[in-house]
Amino acid sequence: MRISRLAMVLGLVVASGAWAAEGVLEITKDTVLEAGKVYGAIVIKASNVKIDGNGAWVVGAKEGNPNKFKGIAVSAKGVSNVVLKDVNAKGWETGLKIEDGAGWVVEGCDFSDNFHDPEFGWGEQGRRGGIVLEKVRSSVVRNCKANRVWDACVLVDSDENTIEGCDFSRTSNTCLKMWTACRNKIVKNNLSYGIRIKPGEVHARDSTSVLIESGSNDNALVDNDCSHGGDGIFVRVLNGWVSTGNVFEGNDCSYANNNCVEAWSPRNTYIRNKANHGSYGFWLGASDQTALIENEASYNGLPGGMHNSPHLPEAGHAGIVFMFGPSSHTIVRGNTCVGNNGAGIAVIGDMDSKGKQWRAYHWIIEQNKLEQNRWGIYAQYADWINIGGNVFKGNTEKDVMDAGGVTNLIVGREDAGITKPPKVMLVGPAMAKLGETVTLDARASSDPAGHALTFRWDLGDGTIEGGGRVSHAFKQPGFYRVGVTTTNGVLSDLGWRDFYVVEDVKELGTEGQAAEWGWVDPQSKVAFKDDREVKISGKSSVFALVQPYSGGRVSLLCPKSKAAGWSLAGKTKLVFWVKAINENVPAWQDLNPLVTLYESEGKFVKLSPVRDLMSQPPYNEAREGWTYFEVPLGGDEQWKKEGGEVGMVNWMTIGFDSWGAPPLRIWVDGLAVR
Repeated sequence: MRISRLAMVLGLVVASGAWAAEGVLEITKDTVLEAGKVYGAIVIKASNVKIDGNGAWVVGAKEGNPNKFKGIAVSAKGVSNVVLKDVNAKGWETGLKIEDGAGWVVEGCDFSDNFHDPEFGWGEQGRRGGIVLEKVRSSVVRNCKANRVWDACVLVDSDENTIEGCDFSRTSNTCLKMWTACRNKIVKNNLSYGIRIKPGEVHARDSTSVLIESGSNDNALVDNDCSHGGDGIFVRVLNGWVSTGNVFEGNDCSYANNNCVEAWSPRNTYIRNKANHGSYGFWLGASDQTALIENEASYNGLPGGMHNSPHLPEAGHAGIVFMFGPSSHTIVRGNTCVGNNGAGIAVIGDMDSKGKQWRAYHWIIEQNKLEQNRWGIYAQYADWINIGGNVFKGNTEKDVMDAGGVTNLIVGREDAGITKPPKVMLVGPAMAKLGETVTLDARASSDPAGHALTFRWDLGDGTIEGGGRVSHAFKQPGFYRVGVTTTNGVLSDLGWRDFYVVEDVKELGTEGQAAEWGWVDPQSKVAFKDDREVKISGKSSVFALVQPYSGGRVSLLCPKSKAAGWSLAGKTKLVFWVKAINENVPAWQDLNPLVTLYESEGKFVKLSPVRDLMSQPPYNEAREGWTYFEVPLGGDEQWKKEGGEVGMVNWMTIGFDSWGAPPLRIWVDGLAVR
């Protein structure tokens, strides 16, 4: 290799188009590294380049505790269309970090033995270890390794990437972590042994082979080995920001210390996965609108195996369990649940309120193999459950256990000639104006063998109907859980709507009036705009982006002129809708939303909810949708009133408080007094 006189004077080394200065190699064009050579950090500065590592090593610390490693082995920011292959890196805080790029191909690289901390306790300590991708799009990571690291592969704000054929096993936190990462394909990877646990320790400190959270939607995880983790796959919702539309197919999540699959998020689909020999197979609390099709969930909670957190009677576990969170519109079909220490399938509503707060609602459980459990199906505080075509054998206590509070348990008849369920086709809106008659139509539903179908509707306001089509006018504004089940007498299918009823009101500040809003919190800054896309009432909502956010209470103020002149004569309620995204973990603190109505600086009334209605919304679907607030001006058992009487409102504030300081996104709509 030729070295120029200038390069020698400056202490620079030229290596196939790359410059190394003080141990940092900056790459600006196609480069081949020298085989057998040990390099310092590499920074890729240009797009449209190919880097052949040729098996060379990029080495940071050569000794010491891996939880003290610093620096990034290979990094790039704002560059795209890069091919990086056959590079090895160890001794760093992070092996590879790419920020804000697209069209990358990373292939055949090894980022093992970087930051690693098996002794760390509970909690988080940053995104680090093997590969970290932030704002990376349409890229491929193929046949790479990252073992003995904290996080093997992290995708943050990164969409439409493919992770394929990689060995990201044996990590101290996660093998794969996804945060606001959408439409990615995760295929045929070794994501096993994502676990941090000491000998004799009960729980694995929230370590997991796969962690998915905070708006990571529409991903496909197919044929991955996610076994022997703290959890196998964990869809976590610590901040109320759900991850939906994900398909998990053919993954092996067995032998998890806690749950082979744990999820707290709606509208995900699980097909032909293995969830055996864990404490639980599938734990799916607060997972509305979920489908489990042809999975294995056997031999969980056994005394001789994993058996943490027994929550069913007599220290029982389950193959599939929905509890400690709502579970509306759920299909459990064709699964194998054999030999579990407890239930094959457990469907459980709110135990503290004995089903008054919420019930497991609108389920289909059919064609499952339920053998050698204590209970085949265990149901408690549940409503509208269709059961049909299941195979029960050798369950030691009961095939179907009604543990109390179960209503509308509908058991299909036995008919060996009917082997396929019908298919619901539901046509109709998901929103109506108060008093407007709407029609929901399921007459296009079909049966594969042409069998006659019957229908049952529950419109969420106490109205139960039959027939293929219903017309209805709702009498109160708010949210309604609407569902329909069709059956051929043996097997069934269901449809649903998250249905919003909106009252026509004279909006105060939320209809094209974003410029009239301000805020109270000098450490925060709020940008307001009229949002015509995300709205529920009228033509627009008011969107507030709180950035920077102080982390304390920020109050949205309307109007900032403080001269509204809204009369309260004859009025009894303040009403409004709120939608929010708070990416901070664990989201909200104190009481939210806190409403204050001002006639003047010295004359005001404060209305506080008795519980935090942002952390604990009145219905589970509000986590991703809209929450309707109806605040009594005089206070009641749900809203505490402080201050004197106010006859006129000149301005008002709606206050929000979060634990941390990431940006807040808040939409307010339909604000009115009535």
